[in-house]
Amino acid sequence: MREITPLTPSDCFTIFSRVKNKFDFPLHYHDEYELNLVINAKGAKRVVGGHIEVIDEVELALIGPNLYHAWFTHQCQSEQIAEVTIQFHKDLFDEKFLKRNQLSFVKSMLDRSQRGIAFPAETIHALKDRIMQLDKKTGFDSVLELLSILHELSISRDMKLLSDASFTNEKFYYNSRRIEKVFEHMNLNYNRQITLAEVSKIANMPEASFSRFIKKRTGKTFIDSLNEIRLGHASRMLIDSTATVAEIAYKCGFNNISNFNRIFKRKKMCIPKEFRETYTGNRVFI
Repeated sequence: MREITPLTPSDCFTIFSRVKNKFDFPLHYHDEYELNLVINAKGAKRVVGGHIEVIDEVELALIGPNLYHAWFTHQCQSEQIAEVTIQFHKDLFDEKFLKRNQLSFVKSMLDRSQRGIAFPAETIHALKDRIMQLDKKTGFDSVLELLSILHELSISRDMKLLSDASFTNEKFYYNSRRIEKVFEHMNLNYNRQITLAEVSKIANMPEASFSRFIKKRTGKTFIDSLNEIRLGHASRMLIDSTATVAEIAYKCGFNNISNFNRIFKRKKMCIPKEFRETYTGNRVFI
């Protein structure tokens, strides 16, 4: 699954542009960040970490280092799929440089790309010509243009995080120590029953107050948040283990297989068996 990219230590980034009639590159990951623009591929399927989604006519995604990803033809019938892929080193921008005030949005976006980011159509249409013309620039100008594009992306509204935090072992940041303590507790104990009373006590709040608090801070109910954590771990087990779907369901705290299948399909748009086949059916080791 690990791809060795053609990007050398002496280069800042590499860019590939091509027109094709299908996606034929297998599921993979690599050390570099990847910005991928896809045009005229409605009906294709995008896989990023534990997230699977059918894409629309235009697609722009930023993939963080060592995160599983691939695009599959699926239901796309286009004979003219345009794809531009930009890969750049994870240390291209020094950590001290990114901590400067003017780079705060770019740093935040790169941090969040550890889960994969999909950008809205409005942002794609505003930047696609610049991305497609980036290979016409050379030297220092090309690096400046890449940084400028990343800045424009970083201030985009409605960017969508793709994979679950628990799938990527990402820490939970909600600008609330109470919420973070609760999520840490759920992430450590997802395999057993966790009650609202239990987490409310950790947050040192009455149950009714905590229910409102978590919904306001995260946009999700306590149960939805817990299920998302469980599904993240379940997705990882489906990929990395040979345990049966039923075994994984119980290991991740779901009380019955039907409930697990229903919640999984509602979140992932496919049943666990199909999710596992998406990964295991396309493995190529390099």
